[in-house]
Amino acid sequence: MKKLRVGTCELCERDNVQLTVHHLTPREEGGAHLEKALLCIPCHKQIHALYTNVELAIRLDTIPRLKDDEQIKKYIKWIRKQPSQTLIKTKKSKEKRSKSSRF
Repeated sequence: MKKLRVGTCELCERDNVQLTVHHLTPREEGGAHLEKALLCIPCHKQIHALYTNVELAIRLDTIPRLKDDEQIKKYIKWIRKQPSQTLIKTKKSKEKRSKSSRF
């Protein structure tokens, strides 16, 4: 996650946050040269904590699809209330932990 600049997160829409580049289709799944989004660090970490790269590539490869997913909707509602400079602790979801342990 390379820090770029300060701006508005495309997912949570908070202003004045440090932005990182998120590959909407993960690089591991062939997305190195495909569409990208500028996300704040907490949103970027949360996406990768909730979803596997395969899930992101298959069904969550656009900002509207991400925003429409139930798991991230709850997070977005919460993060929008947080100050832009707040550091957020992120944990992998139980579901993702169990998926990654199967492989």
